[in-house]
Amino acid sequence: MQISNRYFGNASFYKRALFIALPVMAQMLIQNLVSLIDNFMVSGLGDIKMSGVNITGQLIFVFMVLMNTICMSGGIFMTQFSGAKDKEGMKQSFCFKLLFGFFVVILFMVVCMAFPRVFLRLMVIGNSQADEIIDVATQYMVLMGFIGFPMMISNAISSSLREIGKVKVPLVISVIATCVNTLFNWILIYGNLGAPRLEVRGAAYATIIARVVEMITFIAYVAIKKPPFAIKMRDMLHINFKLIKEIFKKGSMILMSEMLWVISETITTALYNGRGGADVVSGMAAGFAIANLFFVAFGGITTSTSVIIGQTLGQGKLDEARRQKKWLLNAALIFGVFIGIFGMATMLLVPVVFGNLSESARDITNMMVFFMSIFMPVWVYVNAQFAVSRAGGDTAMGMWIDVTTNLALVLPGMFLMALYTDLGPVTMYVLIKFVDFIKITIAHFWLKKEKWVKNLAELNKQSSEITA
Repeated sequence: MQISNRYFGNASFYKRALFIALPVMAQMLIQNLVSLIDNFMVSGLGDIKMSGVNITGQLIFVFMVLMNTICMSGGIFMTQFSGAKDKEGMKQSFCFKLLFGFFVVILFMVVCMAFPRVFLRLMVIGNSQADEIIDVATQYMVLMGFIGFPMMISNAISSSLREIGKVKVPLVISVIATCVNTLFNWILIYGNLGAPRLEVRGAAYATIIARVVEMITFIAYVAIKKPPFAIKMRDMLHINFKLIKEIFKKGSMILMSEMLWVISETITTALYNGRGGADVVSGMAAGFAIANLFFVAFGGITTSTSVIIGQTLGQGKLDEARRQKKWLLNAALIFGVFIGIFGMATMLLVPVVFGNLSESARDITNMMVFFMSIFMPVWVYVNAQFAVSRAGGDTAMGMWIDVTTNLALVLPGMFLMALYTDLGPVTMYVLIKFVDFIKITIAHFWLKKEKWVKNLAELNKQSSEITA
């Protein structure tokens, strides 16, 4: 019993963790099913058109990571203020998400609408069908610039709801948005119910409509239910800039960490795309579209770890947070094994969903899904390590790990393989992912220093009292 308590929590502890994680995973699963349906419908248009949509998706992915980083930064304080029952602190954390999210939206719209071809060309350097792919992608990207604002509002609200423990509401709203997106995809891509056949532009219009519906529904919920972080427009004029500065200070390290990671992923994706034609681009993209069905584990484990440890730290229970860290990390490893097995099973979807792709593209998809399933225990565990660190405000760990591994190992390794070998894209992907074992090792020793064991809500309160 003593060993069990040391390494694993009791059933009620994991029940609480699952209560937080499962709705988050379900929400992400639904969103990723929408993406899979998009891919399924667009794949019927052929390798080139699917490739065009998916290189645009990589750039939208950069925007989503930026938005998630802003929400994650505010979320560190949101969870701790929630644990401390500090309503004003929660409102300020929400204001931070809106304030910085707005600037990211402006940047995203400028890139999508003013310079689409410049950025898209970077994604297909060396591809034998680059021009045809870029022509399709430009049509899609210009329209997708309109999703920035509704996505920002929705992400700010949904992440805040999850951080205070209300995880079912974002799930329900995601179901609504999913139904809207799927319906309009069916209508607009192929021209059903008398609508014009818009193909990739139809997919873009469907996404815009769904995002606007999602945003309106979230705003309506906040206006009616008034969660503790809910603000009025005038609250944006009474921002606690000292707290905002502190959130930004923590968040800047997350931003650097996440952007180094996403830039690394974007560059490596571009290098994979240069190893052939449209079949490589569409095959790799299809692999990620399938893998996203089990990548939902990352959101579940990150959210539950952040909320549980963040609230415990916010309540001043530091020793309990230390125990919870061990329980959550050990459970994450086991959870990752089960998710990996589920990932293997998703390979059965490839011939069903992507039957219209070329045989070589489907072969690449199958291999990608197989190897990503193998790596799942490693990835779930390292995500849990990062979540523990960030829950206590130690954002430096993620930054230094991503700086050292991506700049010293991942990017040099990828360029060396691209320049001096004839390795295929899947082999390149697998070899470079062994770097993640180094990440786990660094994070293990860093967490032992316990820089993350901090009550940020109390520290902010003391700082405010001293200033007063």
